[in-house]
Amino acid sequence: MTLKDLPIGKMATVLSVGGNGALRQHFLDMGIIPKADIIMMKHAPMGDPIEIRINSYELTLRLADAAKIEITDIREKEEIKKESKPVKPISHPGLGEGGKYHKKSEENPLSEDIKLTFALAGNQNCGKTTLFNQLTGSNQHVGNFPGVTIDRKDGVIKGYNNTLVTDLPGIYSMSPYSSEEVVTRAFLLHEDPKGIINIVDATNIERNLYLTMQLMELDVPMVLALNMMDEIRENGGSILVNEMEEKLGIPVIPISASKNEGINELIDHAVHVAKYQECPERHDFCDENNHGGAVHRCLHGIMYLIEDHAKKAKIPVRFAASKLAEGDHLILEKLDLDENEKRTLEYIIKQMETERGLDRAAAIADMRFNFIKKVCDETVIKPKESKEHIRSRKIDEVLTGKYTAIPAFIGIMAMVFWLTFNVIGAWLSNILEIFIGWGTEAVADFLTSGKVNEVISSLIIDGIFTGVGSVLSFLPVIVTLFFFLSLLEDSGYMARVAFVMDKLLRKIGLSGRSIVPMLVGFGCTVPGIMASRTLPSERDRKMTILLTPYMSCSAKLPIYGFFTAAFFPDKGAFVMICLYFGGIIMAVLMALLMRKTLFEGEAVPFVMELPNYRMPGMKNVGHLLWEKAKDFLQRAFTVIFIATILIWFLQTFNLSFNVVEDSQDSILAAVAGVIAPIFKPLGFGDWRISTALISGFMAKESVVSTLSVLFGTTKNLLNVLTPVSAMSLLVFCLLYTPCVAAVAAVKKELGGKWAFVVAFGQCVIAWFAAFGIKIIGTLLGEI
Repeated sequence: MTLKDLPIGKMATVLSVGGNGALRQHFLDMGIIPKADIIMMKHAPMGDPIEIRINSYELTLRLADAAKIEITDIREKEEIKKESKPVKPISHPGLGEGGKYHKKSEENPLSEDIKLTFALAGNQNCGKTTLFNQLTGSNQHVGNFPGVTIDRKDGVIKGYNNTLVTDLPGIYSMSPYSSEEVVTRAFLLHEDPKGIINIVDATNIERNLYLTMQLMELDVPMVLALNMMDEIRENGGSILVNEMEEKLGIPVIPISASKNEGINELIDHAVHVAKYQECPERHDFCDENNHGGAVHRCLHGIMYLIEDHAKKAKIPVRFAASKLAEGDHLILEKLDLDENEKRTLEYIIKQMETERGLDRAAAIADMRFNFIKKVCDETVIKPKESKEHIRSRKIDEVLTGKYTAIPAFIGIMAMVFWLTFNVIGAWLSNILEIFIGWGTEAVADFLTSGKVNEVISSLIIDGIFTGVGSVLSFLPVIVTLFFFLSLLEDSGYMARVAFVMDKLLRKIGLSGRSIVPMLVGFGCTVPGIMASRTLPSERDRKMTILLTPYMSCSAKLPIYGFFTAAFFPDKGAFVMICLYFGGIIMAVLMALLMRKTLFEGEAVPFVMELPNYRMPGMKNVGHLLWEKAKDFLQRAFTVIFIATILIWFLQTFNLSFNVVEDSQDSILAAVAGVIAPIFKPLGFGDWRISTALISGFMAKESVVSTLSVLFGTTKNLLNVLTPVSAMSLLVFCLLYTPCVAAVAAVKKELGGKWAFVVAFGQCVIAWFAAFGIKIIGTLLGEI
């Protein structure tokens, strides 16, 4: 029987893990190994993927991949019981819980002029970025979704100027499965950090310690930070820190990063082990009395064989040996073994497989998990099922239920858009518009009373205030939208959306994980594109990057709001929803086309951890809103400000630099008039609209500021456009080339060729889509 057929609510024991390559290794690294117990939790609303529970955490995978995992001993699931060992309270901070490890000798510290560099490493979604913020005083974005950190970030530890800590993307093991995990492995192996701060989710310690064991093999000074200890205590559990230190041979410090508990003690230990270069005491994790003798002999035989090669390649020999034993081709290539050595290596591993009764990768994973189980049995006092997990199960009955998941998702997103565009965001925007109007009138009166030159007065009022002010009024709408999106991410709901939508997205050739970059793209295309790094497949990553610009980013909101207020004042929410779903529909059509042409094949496996729901952190949400508001204001008073002045100048003067009475005689009219005929079939061939669209390449908000400068009043715009041509223009703005920053992000991720495809291709697609709307609208008008 395979895992695919295990009934919901039943438990089984893994017999074997089939398949090959990176996916099989990923399963093994996540704890799906022979003799492991698995519980079938539920199926997604569409029947696929499934959610299983292993080693106290939930994992998702598709039925096709579950069919490769053979199981036996199907039985009723066992309830999580609180252990009877006495609970030892763990004080925070600084009472020496981690102090027992330090060696007495403190000879030969590193020179004072050597910078103490630290790698902050851990599993995805274990609190690395929160800890990084506490260590450095930074305000990096954190979220309750695997893969929030998609690039390395650096900062100085507070109070220690001669330090540098690097927050690395989450990684489950030193066998990278996705492109952002490669960043972490490359840093740890080649950047020579003076110390490693390994952060571990104490509520999920079995899986987290798998990476810890591999990091210890690197032979770099290291401390272990047990995060979320507050949750362990609140649920009646504990961890015997001193006992765990003895078994691991590294300092272990209990912390709660979100509550700033234990951070000072962690810093003290980290700085100490780095300064005195105190490396882990233990590297051998084999249990020779429990089928581990074969693995032990294998590893030591490999170490003897490759010692000189490992030293030359600057790779720790124990780490290299264990990676070779599990079949890591990247390490094999770097060691540059000759053919005789490769044959000897293969013989050693084959002998281990024969004695152990498991293949090489499974044998190494089994060795590590056996050691972890032994450590946890003696040091971890497990609580009864946590209240966070109980709460998550109850919420998931609705949000991932068979009949309620899709309606709940549609309802939540509809509520977000309604509150943003019709209630909160719209109300705040109206208030800000009133203040901007008062400010404009006051400045105009001041300039008039001061008899300021008409040209200067026109620059200030018609240029700066009208242009920048028209964009600023949409700031509340953008902030409101980001507020709701950050709440959804912080709560853990985004991961459920990926789980629910996977089967649907697979029909267009994508994985459920692709929906997260796309949802981020509704806020801003640039981080959406960057978030695609969490996808393990190059094919999926490219498709997701090319589709994300079709999601309607918040920078387009001022355009939608401007035209909706002018042409469709009574149908604002309806028009907005049509535009947002129009972008999604176009993305679906493009995905289907790409799947048949450029990106043939199937989406990558959907293997992802589902975190518990958590209350969104108001500090984190507030910080994110401030960052987005600050970014918007910086653009408003830099790019948009400069573009506004430039547009004003070009439409005020002619080629002889004389002030024109009619802007049709201006420099701008002469230049924009060349491309205006391209848009005439679409219903907006006016040179002023062409100019606004060109300015939108710099920043989409500039479209509104440019129109405000060139047309002056909405009434003038109404004389040029009809409702049909206005809708055609809205569709063009929805789909045409994203801003320069987004194109630059595509270039950074995929190269110049794909950046050109996005820039030029979306213009062509937008033109034909707008032309189609114009034709349909005209026909409906005649009917």
